[in-house]
Amino acid sequence: MDVEATTDRRSDPADEVGRGPLSRGAAFVYRQMVLEAQLLIAVLPSIVTILLLDRDPSNLPLFVLALLPVAPALVAGVAAATVAHTDLSPSRHFLRSYRRDLVPTLRWAAPAALALALLTFNLIHLGDVDGGAALRPLYTVLSALVLIWGGHMVVLTAGFEFRLRDAARIAVVQLASQWRFSLGVLSLIVVAAFLVIVSSEAVLLLVLWAFAGLLALMARPLRDDTARRYTRSS
Repeated sequence: MDVEATTDRRSDPADEVGRGPLSRGAAFVYRQMVLEAQLLIAVLPSIVTILLLDRDPSNLPLFVLALLPVAPALVAGVAAATVAHTDLSPSRHFLRSYRRDLVPTLRWAAPAALALALLTFNLIHLGDVDGGAALRPLYTVLSALVLIWGGHMVVLTAGFEFRLRDAARIAVVQLASQWRFSLGVLSLIVVAAFLVIVSSEAVLLLVLWAFAGLLALMARPLRDDTARRYTRSS
């Protein structure tokens, strides 16, 4: 019995981290640092492009397109953030998800980015069209819906292996049925926009780990509902 108890303690994942608050805090900081480093590397093309763009409203559509690499990075970040907190190898989970989900993510993220760029272009030039101001709320709502839908797709891509059209339909349905998550995504969008306006895009990119972690945390009910309604139990 003593040997079995010793074996159980050694096999406990918590032993690798430690059971004290200091050990757990240090493990959390380590995980987030590794995650942020990988996220920054994954979005390096976005960083370079954004640095080359002037902060002018006319460049907003280009700015939107430049953020395309953020989608697969967030998918991998959410996948890495959902593993057990006692796992000290977040890089392994991030890289595995990034390799697996890069192409599937780009299949929906590229059209979404193009749609957002077109909506942004129209928003910028509505003042040049007679009566265009009346369409501003419509374009704003459509842009927000595309972004919120993208948040749902990030979680679905990170946690499931649906066909693209099935995942897209599920995300549309859950915009309303999982309204708490949709509201959470909208809140993150507002925070991200605020950070860009009051500081810079660089500050936003430096806290991507927090956005990935919050998405993973908020998405627990969404993942449970998706697994219950749209997957078969083995």
